[in-house]
Amino acid sequence: MHRRFIVPSALAATLLLAIPAAAAPGTVGAPGIGDPYYPASGNGGYDVSHYDLRLKYRPTTDLLEGTTTILATTTQELSRFNLDFGLDVSEVRVNGRKARFATSGDHELEVTPAAPLTKGKDVSVVVRYAGKPSELKINGWTAWARTPDGGVAAQEPESAVWWYPSNDHPLDKATYDVSVSVPDGTQAISNGVLQSQSSRLGWTRFIWRSDKPQATYLTTLAIGRFDITTDRTADGLPVLNAYSKDLGPNAGAARASIERTTEVAEWLTEVFGPYPFNALGGYVPNVTSGFALETQTRPFYSPKQFAGGANVSVVVHELAHQWYGDSVSVDGWKDIWINEGFARYSQWLWSEREGEGTAQELADYTYAQHPADDPFWKVKPGDPGPDDQFDIAVYDRGALTLQALRNEVGDVTFFQLLKGWPAEQAYGNANVGDFVRYAERVSGKPLAALFDTWLYQPSRPALPAAADAGVAEGALSARTAARVERPASWQKIAATNTVHDHGDHGDQAGRGQAGHDHR
Repeated sequence: MHRRFIVPSALAATLLLAIPAAAAPGTVGAPGIGDPYYPASGNGGYDVSHYDLRLKYRPTTDLLEGTTTILATTTQELSRFNLDFGLDVSEVRVNGRKARFATSGDHELEVTPAAPLTKGKDVSVVVRYAGKPSELKINGWTAWARTPDGGVAAQEPESAVWWYPSNDHPLDKATYDVSVSVPDGTQAISNGVLQSQSSRLGWTRFIWRSDKPQATYLTTLAIGRFDITTDRTADGLPVLNAYSKDLGPNAGAARASIERTTEVAEWLTEVFGPYPFNALGGYVPNVTSGFALETQTRPFYSPKQFAGGANVSVVVHELAHQWYGDSVSVDGWKDIWINEGFARYSQWLWSEREGEGTAQELADYTYAQHPADDPFWKVKPGDPGPDDQFDIAVYDRGALTLQALRNEVGDVTFFQLLKGWPAEQAYGNANVGDFVRYAERVSGKPLAALFDTWLYQPSRPALPAAADAGVAEGALSARTAARVERPASWQKIAATNTVHDHGDHGDQAGRGQAGHDHR
């Protein structure tokens, strides 16, 4: 799911001309990391290795007070650099010395160290700040959701700006320590493993650690009153699930779904290889949104995901992202297919496992719902553009691409690819072209034309036939495709279409993305 800072693509194009595409020559770090979809996201001139967040939050007033320490290495000489942040800052120190700071744009914090920083230098940056995240509006919206008993930070592609300063783009991943003090009786939940919990003078401090590289948008914080369940996997990984105490009629369905997290993760290790992180879990706060998000180690789920009953398919989708999207992250947001096409296809594979429709049957049915003149085929999953980055076609046409690949290379090679990619690219970043070259190398087949057809051509390709099925079994013609039987899993999968649909701030985020059940 997503929300954008830069709303119209025309504005993005204008900003791209104004903001350097990378760290420019000289001593001023660029105010953008160079992503053409989001020119203002991230910054140039340094790489972050670790964030240490020490926070205090008052649920009754929404006041957040924080001190964030950033450990980074300069990639150029810097007389000034930017952080992405929106709350009020009271002090910045660089390597222990006070630095000058100013704000610009919607979320740029410009930092001028007491002395210029040389290239290749280890740097510590300490930022003290305070504010009410729900009152910080950028283009009229906030990524911080207030709840009856607290607040939640979970959004894509940006959410950090509302609660900690950062280099806010997936290209600059880091490890995290998140320490949060809240009133006694309230809990603070974040990524990774709970290191400690202690109370003093009416306040309880929770300290969380995420010890593998993590993109800023995958960092989450949930404060409120939760029912918590804990367990350990057969391999000893801690599992923590949390449910707001006031979920109402959705509480049972949410628990019935998320309590299967360990089971789903164990199955996904068979498909994608070893689980890449130090913890598992999920949480359901009392929010009014309808989306879910793959926040690293602990996915966020809106209660509305379970309004129609238990739905393990959404758990499959978000946990699949732990490999495809979290461990292996996008180079740029145009590479979103590497995240969403694979997460959707994992739902199709789960359907196969559960005996509710094979991936080929789901491909046939999906294909049949979209005639040649459907705008669905105009969206190019390999580079959809910022306005269509989270369109349903990126998910469903993205999954069709993987079925076409499976049919072309056969099951043995296909599942070798699914395991090999997250192993080869673990904790890094990659683009669509990287995957195409990888698939060609492993399979020994020329596949560029196949990927071009399914990911980049704005037209309806020929239906992907099962590898050895023949016309009678899985190779439907366009004339008969409309009569293909709907797989049993279709309704539950379609109900998860809203994982990427926010659509309540008046822009195009919901266009083409609602959970329609085509019949």
